[in-house]
Amino acid sequence: MTTDAIEQRLHTHHIAVLNSRTAALRHLVLQAPAPVIARMLGYTDQQTSRIATAAGSPWSRYAPDSDHDE
Repeated sequence: MTTDAIEQRLHTHHIAVLNSRTAALRHLVLQAPAPVIARMLGYTDQQTSRIATAAGSPWSRYAPDSDHDE
């Protein structure tokens, strides 16, 4: 089963997938710096930073080490 098929089934049953993803992401950025979460999940720093700010993340002053790219 593909992610598209799962998403379609959830949509058929009126389950909001995007809201669930955002909620999960909000929870993660409260526990770790947004740039770290972005790199782990393939989001952009801007996406996770915006969600972190809205969530009131305690990591708002975190500055990632740009010399440590892998």
